[in-house]
Amino acid sequence: MQHEPAAHDREGTAGAPAPRVHTLLLTDLCDSVALVERLGDTAAAELFQEHDRLVLRLQQHWKGRMIDRSDGLLLLFERPVNGLGFALDYRQGLEELARSRGIELQARTGMHVGEVLTWHNSAEAVQAGAKPMEVEGLAKPLAARLMTLARPGQILLSAVAESLVRRSARELGGRSEHLLWKSHGRWHFKGVPTTQEVFEVGEPGFAPLRMPRSTPKAWRDLPLWRRPMALVAEAALLAALGVGAWFIARPEPAIAFTERDWVVMGDLRNLTGNAVLDDSMAQAFRISLEQSRYINVLSDMTISDTLARMRKERGTRIDRAIGSEIAIRDGARAVVLPTLAEVGGRLRVTVEVVDPQTQATVYVLSRDVRQMDGLLASIDSIAGSVRDHLGESSDTIRTLSQPLPEVTTDSLDALKLYASGLKAYNQRRMEDARVLYQKAVDIDPQFALALLGITRTYMSQGNAEKAEPYLRRALALRGHLPMRDRLYMEALAAEFEPQPMRNAPAKWRLLGEVYPDYAAAHQNYAWDEFTSGNLDAALVAVTAATASKEPLRYISWELKGRIQLAQEKYDAAIASFERMERISGAPPNRHHASALAAQGRLPDALRVLEESAAREPSNALIHVQWVAALLAAERAADAVQVADAGIAKAADDSNGTRLSQQLGALVARYRTGVHPAAGPADLLGQAIRMAESASAGELDDLAGNALAAARLQQRYAGRALDAADEQRLSRLVQRSGDPGNEALHAVVAADQWRLRGDPQRAVRQLRAAGKATGLTQWHVAMRDGLQAAGDVQGSQREQDWISGHPGAAWGNRMAGEACLVMNVVETLAAAAASVGTASIVEGENDGVRLPAGQALH
Repeated sequence: MQHEPAAHDREGTAGAPAPRVHTLLLTDLCDSVALVERLGDTAAAELFQEHDRLVLRLQQHWKGRMIDRSDGLLLLFERPVNGLGFALDYRQGLEELARSRGIELQARTGMHVGEVLTWHNSAEAVQAGAKPMEVEGLAKPLAARLMTLARPGQILLSAVAESLVRRSARELGGRSEHLLWKSHGRWHFKGVPTTQEVFEVGEPGFAPLRMPRSTPKAWRDLPLWRRPMALVAEAALLAALGVGAWFIARPEPAIAFTERDWVVMGDLRNLTGNAVLDDSMAQAFRISLEQSRYINVLSDMTISDTLARMRKERGTRIDRAIGSEIAIRDGARAVVLPTLAEVGGRLRVTVEVVDPQTQATVYVLSRDVRQMDGLLASIDSIAGSVRDHLGESSDTIRTLSQPLPEVTTDSLDALKLYASGLKAYNQRRMEDARVLYQKAVDIDPQFALALLGITRTYMSQGNAEKAEPYLRRALALRGHLPMRDRLYMEALAAEFEPQPMRNAPAKWRLLGEVYPDYAAAHQNYAWDEFTSGNLDAALVAVTAATASKEPLRYISWELKGRIQLAQEKYDAAIASFERMERISGAPPNRHHASALAAQGRLPDALRVLEESAAREPSNALIHVQWVAALLAAERAADAVQVADAGIAKAADDSNGTRLSQQLGALVARYRTGVHPAAGPADLLGQAIRMAESASAGELDDLAGNALAAARLQQRYAGRALDAADEQRLSRLVQRSGDPGNEALHAVVAADQWRLRGDPQRAVRQLRAAGKATGLTQWHVAMRDGLQAAGDVQGSQREQDWISGHPGAAWGNRMAGEACLVMNVVETLAAAAASVGTASIVEGENDGVRLPAGQALH
């Protein structure tokens, strides 16, 4: 059967395939022909069938895609750590197969990370015997060279694969602490112009950890002194060095620069008199440097923030002295000062690399160019020399860098406009930035960076609908983007595809692994994991984002506080919110108030919310937490007024914001004893209709609102959903693919059985719901189901959990904030008393059975 290609491979089916970064794993089963001769056809067939079952199980577990198989395998993985996990488990599985049959069974394995082209063959070709998917690109023969070089049982990695997988090896659990790593030096691979460093990884007792044998297609790069023909010359050379050593006693000054250190880029000194070159050449040089994974360049935004702390005016020229002070304050190791001059009828590009501690010039590099159209190539060349002098390997520079005209534009006017747009963007002047980016695109419609700039301005303003067309145009020009921006764009595009929560997180994570100091990657991955309920993974990622040197890291500190609140680490959460406020200069906000309320400091929380509402009179979102805090303070009448004000403010906001306000208002009315019979049903119908017509970017939140409305009907109106609404909700959740929505839907589906008179089935279904157990509403439904089934003690345990975990009510982001008010009400002792620890459909009071002598509050 021909399967529908995954979203990220579809380009290959319509037009020219586009290169993408993948992890390639190749294996070869050693001596497979001799094994068949030894075992016989029947026994060998049984062995290979079991082998295939092993491969299928591991492929599914580690999320690999099988491209080709015979007595070897070719698989693609989105992440290097998944490829390593497969390789280690495959070696272990082969060992177990061999032990059970008394034979020897080993494989050679090679792994590399690089760009490949993928495309799907037609159904007719597959039926005729072709593979479903084809993979080509230099990365494929590199992985094949590594595999053929490996000894039996040996796992060999390229340098780029080793670097990426070693950073994330801890995800393999306890086995990561015992992994053995070894470099086997540099090797020549036939057909590959540069030498490659080869690494081995394995586990104690099983890794050969032996130097591979040279083959006609792969041989070691031996230094001259180890080659037999050079031994005599070596002795003479040593003697000459001994005689002349004292002539070279003064070493060239150098900076102790290491991988992932930072540089400050000074302002370009343009001595040509051509104003077009002012910003355009500086931006070109920055883009060329930023292609490096070895060097980090402090952003203009960070420099502006540091200038403000130095009490310097915005736009202060970054020269040797100012650049050095910025570098010392921000922990950068070098200052790079570019100059452009006209000398003897030629343009000369000169760069000084300065030690900020002494302000001494360490290196001076220069390039001359006769004509203006060669200027970008000269910028590329001199940027490569800077990277080389700071310690980045020449092989890496050649492999990872694309020529500036390809990743920017041939037009200096367009490049100048782009540079001006970037300055406006860094100053948060989004409208100005968008106009400048658009003018750059008008000059050069192929200028992908400018299209991506327009996308970012709209995304920064929360307008995904207007951002998407520009993102699509940039996607079509992905070959014109530097690698970091390309990976960023592909991750962002996954947020616009169907079921973004199934596709986008892995892409954000890959971007963060390839560029570990790129804060946007860690921030976006942390957000996706937070909204999916994966709090531990979210905390790790957001902690990496908070380590950024960007002034916008305050956004990451806020997210860290929200994650810690959901984990019920209240003191840590409040400390994170306070750190956010110190960096941004902003006062406490609604999320800080949530942490205070969860900690039991309701007066403080209400004060923060009231001040926030006064400061931001048009912000309806504040009212969600405000209503919840008023209800927690037993001020239901005030909560109704605040809820109605929130609904009025949200009239022109997004559908999701309006629905959240309406949900909170209904809960507040129920708490005052007003029970609108049609309210929950009408709101549920409205929420479902909005979600059904939503775009991919809005679907997750609106589906979460619809599920919250369903819970409100079940819990407060005490009525089961009708079959039509059940089916529509189920289809919405399937379309969404959001793990948080799936978890809440499991609660809704289970509680249907209690409301229809089968609480035992409801309890069984809840216990099987897995991830949903992190939701307050899961415990509410379990409490009600156990009570209805006659298990009073079990029901009380669930109520105790709800009352004892306010952080889950205030902080959990799964299914959005639509359930927040309901969750908070459930934590209250008064709420527990009013429902007798469970809401049971019966009689009046909207189906709530009250303990004797109790009145509904």
